Amino acid sequence: MSRATRSVVIVVYPGVQSLDAVGPYEVFSGAAQAIASVRPDAPVAYDVRLVSRDGTPVRSESGLSFGSEPLPPHSSPIDTLLVAGGSGVHEALDDPELVDWVRRAGGRARRVGTVCTGAFLAAEAGLLDGRNVTTHWARAPRLAEEFPQLHVDPDPIYTRTDDVWTSAGVTAGIDMALAMVEDDLGTEVAQIVARWLVMFLRRPGGQSQFAAPVWMPRAERSSVRAVQQAIEDAPDGDHRIASLATRAAMSPRHFSRVFLDEVGESPGQYVERVRVDAARRLLEDTDDTVARVARRCGFGTAETMRRAFVRRVGVAPDHYRRRFRRAA
Repeated sequence: MSRATRSVVIVVYPGVQSLDAVGPYEVFSGAAQAIASVRPDAPVAYDVRLVSRDGTPVRSESGLSFGSEPLPPHSSPIDTLLVAGGSGVHEALDDPELVDWVRRAGGRARRVGTVCTGAFLAAEAGLLDGRNVTTHWARAPRLAEEFPQLHVDPDPIYTRTDDVWTSAGVTAGIDMALAMVEDDLGTEVAQIVARWLVMFLRRPGGQSQFAAPVWMPRAERSSVRAVQQAIEDAPDGDHRIASLATRAAMSPRHFSRVFLDEVGESPGQYVERVRVDAARRLLEDTDDTVARVARRCGFGTAETMRRAFVRRVGVAPDHYRRRFRRAA
């Protein structure tokens, strides 16, 4: 592990999402302070800078303004280049000087990271071509449409492919930054920073953006909505297709087709979604064993629940409980 100072450059612009920039800034700055507190004679761990096209105060999309430095010259060494997101990113794409600077800076940086819609700017600069990337789930379709050379996955909190990292919106940038610190300086330093920020060490990158809360789409037909409500009221009930179709007064085949059209997923997928969400709450709030949680939520066995949990949330139930359990 190198003890040299690492230069972290965070690109901002008018209309940036303030937390996309400030969150990672605080993580890297906190890591530098953590190292200094335990090894006063060690070099500064990180030199963190917010930079913008003009080097003037930047007004974020929420109205918060903060200072920035001019874009550093191309000869300046950069360890980590981060591109923040925000509603102003699409105007930033029209600035050829900024795009060119990001392209050249990313080419010489040890690693590149994007937060939320910062992926659009990095993609425009050609830094994400052929990569598996993520962004905020609501912006993923547009990213995939405008940059078909990317493999866009809207689900993970963050992704890493070699030296390129991408994260979902807002707080996910903090998770990604903590993972970078852990990669650079070890778990102990990352834990110190996480405690200072009063948060978990970090959520696993593969964890779904939709882990909490789960948004349940509603059908237009009252009969299908009634089925949805019945599933949510009793996740452990008999929710086989035949039983659900009878409740909706439809044939199983017709019910499956209508449910998929109006809800956007099959009845079986919806039942699994509801059961995973119910299990997630029990894992957070109770002392029940994983096996008991599985029975209470209709999975039958702990192994069935584990497979569904990994599929939906990205981590195993016991791993999820260790990170998110509240007082029982």
